Amino acid sequence: MSAVSVLGVRHHGPGSARALRRELERLRPDAILVEGPPEADALVALAPDLEPPVALLAHVPGAPARAAFWPFAQFSPEWQAILYGAAAGVPVRFCDLPAAHSLADDEDDGDEETGDGLRADPIGALAAAAGHDDPERWWEDVVEHRGDTPFEVIAEAMAAVREGHVPAGREARREAYMRKALRAAIKEGFGTIAVVCGAWHVPALAGPLPPAAADNALLRGMPKVKAELTWVPWTYGRLASWSGYGAGITSPGWYHHLFTAPDRPVERWLTEAAAVLREEGLPVSSAHVIESVRLAATLAGLRGRPLAGLGEVTEAARAVLCEGDDLAVELIQRRMVVGDRLGHVTDGTPMVPLQRDLREQRRRLKLRPEALDRELDLDLRKPLDLERSHLLHRLRLLEVGWGTPGQARGKGTFRESWTLQWRPEHDLALIEHAALGTTVAAAAARRARDLAGAASAALADLTALVEQCLLADLPQALPGVLAALSAKAALDTDVTHLMAALPAMVRAHRYGDVRGTSAEGLAVIVRSMLDRICVGLPVAVTALDDDAAAELLKHVDAVHAAVALLAEPPTGPPPPEAPPAAADAAGGSDAAEAADEGGAGGSPRARWLGTLRGIADRQDLHGLIEGRLTRLLLDCGELADAGDRMSRAMSRGQTPVRAAAWVEGFLSGGGLLLVHDPRLLGLVDAWLTALPADQFTDVLPLLRRTFGGFAVPERRALGERVSAAGRTGGTGGTGGADEPHIDERRAAGAVATVLAIIGRDRG
Repeated sequence: MSAVSVLGVRHHGPGSARALRRELERLRPDAILVEGPPEADALVALAPDLEPPVALLAHVPGAPARAAFWPFAQFSPEWQAILYGAAAGVPVRFCDLPAAHSLADDEDDGDEETGDGLRADPIGALAAAAGHDDPERWWEDVVEHRGDTPFEVIAEAMAAVREGHVPAGREARREAYMRKALRAAIKEGFGTIAVVCGAWHVPALAGPLPPAAADNALLRGMPKVKAELTWVPWTYGRLASWSGYGAGITSPGWYHHLFTAPDRPVERWLTEAAAVLREEGLPVSSAHVIESVRLAATLAGLRGRPLAGLGEVTEAARAVLCEGDDLAVELIQRRMVVGDRLGHVTDGTPMVPLQRDLREQRRRLKLRPEALDRELDLDLRKPLDLERSHLLHRLRLLEVGWGTPGQARGKGTFRESWTLQWRPEHDLALIEHAALGTTVAAAAARRARDLAGAASAALADLTALVEQCLLADLPQALPGVLAALSAKAALDTDVTHLMAALPAMVRAHRYGDVRGTSAEGLAVIVRSMLDRICVGLPVAVTALDDDAAAELLKHVDAVHAAVALLAEPPTGPPPPEAPPAAADAAGGSDAAEAADEGGAGGSPRARWLGTLRGIADRQDLHGLIEGRLTRLLLDCGELADAGDRMSRAMSRGQTPVRAAAWVEGFLSGGGLLLVHDPRLLGLVDAWLTALPADQFTDVLPLLRRTFGGFAVPERRALGERVSAAGRTGGTGGTGGADEPHIDERRAAGAVATVLAIIGRDRG
């Protein structure tokens, strides 16, 4: 006759984990059944070599939406049961509903992962009913300090809580399968069987089991899919409930501390918190630590608790260590209460080839996955950094967002800045794309070709894809992507689509060379797209309302910046010389492009500026468009009559709203022009002061938006100019009576210091 002990635990509870380990050592069972998917039985043998937190990942091949995780931390009772079984040579089996059924079942009836608080955390619910805000503290104070076995207490409490409760839906099927697994273990003849499950399920498994026929009938006909399982790294951040894991905990770092430091946990915790604050340059002394320990103990005594919990130590840290600074408290919360621990799995863990290739590349490129954000600056002139960049861009093509590109520090196109953070979902994305190739490079290239061949691919998407292929160094994918782009561009008649697509193409054409990659044929496509934009833009600017004008203006600015890139030499290392065969294969396109850029009137810049000049002379433009084109041409040295154009735009024949729109477009490039051009500032000033009160109110939102976009020094300088003009009756210019008085005696000291710094004598 088998002796069965059903041990109800609190998932991810350090108190449950310690009590369970002691109980298993007392029982010395012949077999252990653990709540979890039985398909993972073959993976149990790998557990001793893993570094938690880790998770069992179950997924349906070809259906990434059908996936589930079963996380384990070092302080998880189920993990401790697995480790005990491995050390004692006792078979450990999972006894929950198979993943093949749970992933096929779309029903969500509020089980442990997603349901109400009582079923998700019954021990936490009991603690709350007793007036405790920390279930772990309640477990220590009320359960473990009692003389009897805590699991007997929990079984009695759960029986009372579930009295009158009739399981239904998925909950009923889960418990039916648990009983089925228990019957199978009994039938095999194990003498002592320990069942480790959530406390809620204890009444369904303890005592005499119901007839097997009823459970079999409940399980018959369940939908089923093919499921594959493996171990994947997990993070404490994902264990926290705010990260979206429904059965999670809010303080995994604190629970890890309670489990690993049962001796003087409060003193050790506050000492570590002080060390964290010191690392950030905050002055925290040993006296601070001693006083904070005393305060935490005093708070616990006032609240009738034998030991300070997270609430007491947090309040003590806030008052003493952090001196009331909420930012310092948040640092402790992020680094310690939640924690930045990332688990690791061994090479023997089942992986798809794509995962193994990434694992090898991470080692070779010295890129260690971490749970917290880490900044990485790359110098693309260095071979190691260039390979790192290629890997991160390839992973982005595979929807593995390990790295997020940011604003590079320093100048030059040979620099990149990334923010790295590894998340457990990345392993699922790699598994999802495993069919695309056995290496990251091959899979990314296949993914790029598939995206290019999609019928729904927009022109802007294809140009961005070309840029991605160059950044990821995927020359094997470029021909197919460029062919799709060329075909799409030839058929697209919407000039705004062409304008949206051109900047990415120009960046690819320019920066691809900087990286030493080749994109033959890009120059021809870029020139063709720009020619079609120049032909279609005069029609596109006709009869626009305010919103349409603002939207088109974004495209105009983007194309203008892209054309400027075509005319500038790269700031990174020069591209390698292409062999004659490569030049012939490209049809001489790059050479022709270079000749065009050097020729008179035939360069992309001349073509684009000529188009803008022809449009700017029209009288039917929206004020925003006309003002912006005037500014662009002025900045490029193509206009000598900008003052006259502004004067006409703000004359009495124009409505105040149109004049304000013209000013907004003209000044959207910044306000320094008004600071240094007294005539233009005088025109704007005279127009504003001449507006009647009601018209000024109408244009005020446009003016506020325009001038509010200027940098603070620009606004200050404009105010000083206008103030000087008001005092002197001038125009606010830069010379003569408008120039503020300089006290040479007071300035002499500063002048002498500057001359000494630059190594020049005043004489």
